[in-house]
Amino acid sequence: MKGFLEDANYSIGLLDEGATLADVIDNCIYEHTHTGKKAFYVGDLGKLVRNNIQWQNVMAPIKPFYPVKCNSTPGVLEILGTLGVGFACSSKSEMALVQDLGISPENIIYTNPCKQASQIKYAAKAGINIMTCDNDIELKKISRNHPNAKLLLHIATEDITAGEEVNMKFGTTLKNCRHLMECAKELGVQIVGVKFHVSGSCKDLQTYIHAISDARCVFDMAEEFGFKMNMLDIGGGFTGSEPQLEEVNHVIRPLLDVYFPKESGVNVIAEPGCYYVSSAFTLAVNIIAKKTVEYDKLLPSGVEQTRNDDEPVFTYYINDGVYGSFASKLSEKLNTIPEVHKKYKEDEPLFASSLWGPSCDELDQIVENCLLPELSVGDWLIFDNMGSGTLGEQSTFNNYQRPLIYYMMSFSDWDEMQDAGIASDTLMKNFFFVPSCIQLSPEDRFSTAA
Repeated sequence: MKGFLEDANYSIGLLDEGATLADVIDNCIYEHTHTGKKAFYVGDLGKLVRNNIQWQNVMAPIKPFYPVKCNSTPGVLEILGTLGVGFACSSKSEMALVQDLGISPENIIYTNPCKQASQIKYAAKAGINIMTCDNDIELKKISRNHPNAKLLLHIATEDITAGEEVNMKFGTTLKNCRHLMECAKELGVQIVGVKFHVSGSCKDLQTYIHAISDARCVFDMAEEFGFKMNMLDIGGGFTGSEPQLEEVNHVIRPLLDVYFPKESGVNVIAEPGCYYVSSAFTLAVNIIAKKTVEYDKLLPSGVEQTRNDDEPVFTYYINDGVYGSFASKLSEKLNTIPEVHKKYKEDEPLFASSLWGPSCDELDQIVENCLLPELSVGDWLIFDNMGSGTLGEQSTFNNYQRPLIYYMMSFSDWDEMQDAGIASDTLMKNFFFVPSCIQLSPEDRFSTAA
């Protein structure tokens, strides 16, 4: 049936009105403390439902295409599939995952800017025709391996703010678009639209105005070559907050109404990834080692020492790191701070601390400097907003194994799905009831998406 993996090895807990996600975390920590102290996630799949309702209320009729690389766990993909969300895939494995959901090829786009020929052939065989392109070499590769491809020209946007460093930047210039259209015409490749992407770190929403204006220029240019353009992809960069979504909509809506009105027949899509999943997942990790270090070695370079030398400084090692759930830390700043699970007094002293992963690698630093009460080996730390960039394809470094994932959903969110007509008997088989104030164990049908 569309939207469900028949062999998916996971289940979803339906929370009683008296139970909360905090209760679930407490119960899981209780169990893990007695059975092995492994890191684990708690995923609130109801958050995906609420975020989709928010998207429809604010951004409709712009259709969301979820970037699978953000979080490819079965629970996420199946819920989004049932909600009617499209999928943006960057690899053969991602396309296969989405195909197994029964999603039609028309609701899948292949967005990798540097595609392997073998994976282009796979997309052609699967009937996945819409893909992005930003240079003539890629265009020729696509023409050789996918004669029915329908291309979105990926144009560059000026979204680099002062102080940011970007190693790789994709997207072509307006000037080069004409050259690409000439090449496409010679090769017999269809160009059907334009894509751009504004980074979530971009603070200047005027970037959207420039990008949409540029897209209109490309559409006009395409008419000269006889291309029938019908799609505009405004990319991702949506943070998940309703105010940010409304700000973006306030900026882009007037321009879309003028340049791409409904009667133009242009379908406007977007690629919200972090928006859907970031806040839906919480990670719990366990402290596996601890040591005292010199304060000046903990300070970032250039920071002046301001503390008493008699105060201890702690380094903690946890059972997950940058070669696992914190992989995004290698390329960007961590957007969440650790919360101590155990209760401590408000007036308890806080100490300068750093957090490291278990690999003993110098890159495996998770938090460089933070203030924490003194902790012990075996204590737990909680990280919120861990649903994006942490649950994609697994690393094989040091035999890393993905933490267990416990999926949950409240009855109110389940009711929303029923009201939308997507809560079928097939989906219900994945659910089990979680009453309030009960200790949950693996035998209670919690299972993993590993």
